[in-house]
Amino acid sequence: MGSFDKERLARIKGWMQGYVDARKYPGCAALIAQGGDEVFYHDCGLRDVAGDVAWSRDTVARIYSMTKPVTSAAMMILVERGLVHLDAPVSEFIPGFADTRNLVSGAVSLDQTEPCAAPTLHQLLTHTSGLTYSFNSGPLPAAMGEGKLDFGPGQRTLTQAADEITKLPLVFRPGSRWEYSVGIDIIGRVVEVISGKSFEDFLVDEILGPLGMDETRFAVPEGGRDRFACLYTPLAGDSFDLNAVSKSAETLRLADGSTESPYLSTKMHSGGGGLVGTIDDYMKFVEMLRAGGKGILSPHTLDFMMRNHLPGEIASMGPQSFAEQPMEGMGFGIGGAVVLDPGRARVPGSVGDFSWGGMASTFFWVDRQHDLSVIFFTQLSPSSSYPSRSQLKALVQGALM
Repeated sequence: MGSFDKERLARIKGWMQGYVDARKYPGCAALIAQGGDEVFYHDCGLRDVAGDVAWSRDTVARIYSMTKPVTSAAMMILVERGLVHLDAPVSEFIPGFADTRNLVSGAVSLDQTEPCAAPTLHQLLTHTSGLTYSFNSGPLPAAMGEGKLDFGPGQRTLTQAADEITKLPLVFRPGSRWEYSVGIDIIGRVVEVISGKSFEDFLVDEILGPLGMDETRFAVPEGGRDRFACLYTPLAGDSFDLNAVSKSAETLRLADGSTESPYLSTKMHSGGGGLVGTIDDYMKFVEMLRAGGKGILSPHTLDFMMRNHLPGEIASMGPQSFAEQPMEGMGFGIGGAVVLDPGRARVPGSVGDFSWGGMASTFFWVDRQHDLSVIFFTQLSPSSSYPSRSQLKALVQGALM
């Protein structure tokens, strides 16, 4: 395990300030722990540009898809208890998946389908289920967009959204490809069915409560409303429109304010992208992954989660979708990506690094070779706007001696 050169580690501060000065990010924070001890923290910029409110360590942010590893851990708790196995078809828990169909190859409309098996829980967790997201391309993502079926915040419940998804075909036969999807949202509904609890109650009882993540919930906690960050976008239109070519004249255009956000009162418990929380709260979860479970999960279960579950790298499965990570040199485990070859990924790192990010450009990774937990928080959507994740990994690797 290498130690850090403090001068090289301090380069991260200037890099962060550069993003703020260039008005690429409103504000941001980075937190690094090694062996459970904090070795670096820095924040700069603003959480509310119009209000001139500084980003602070206790800022509450939308973590979007960094919810996925938390949901995946919830499912593995049930697996550890013998209540379910990963090869179970999702139709056992959500009956609407009983008569599943997928689009035929080259389909241009939703009626061009063929029958197929229901996806398994494992396929949902690894994005090989045939489900998709509205920001991917094709007729099915377009239909999801029209129906607002990305499990976004609002007054629709998890049960309602999961039932609506079953009315659509899959993009491909389960197991045949990799495509970033709402599969882990469906896993959240499966957790509800098995546990008999609301998904948030299950997370609070089994993960968030035991780890002391008291400011992480699906709606902004009452005591965190005055610390909730605004969300910005450099796009002229929808901040989730990954195919948009129209940039805003303002690089930090307000996409979701802190006082009228749907995250203040949402009924949706989105296991794929719904949690809000602080950077210190999320570090408690990341440290659980690094340190072998802390009583939440067995170290052996975590080893299982953080290994590659695909036949090869993600790129070998013909993905045509957006993803939060490179696809070459990267595999995928249970709810997160796994570095197979840093050279092919073209980002410095260690074999076995486990990571994922969120649409607002947040990111985390666990490097168990160097006992590292690293988190980056900001609020700029979409996350594909700037190469901050690969840059931060290079900065951290460059500071390791």
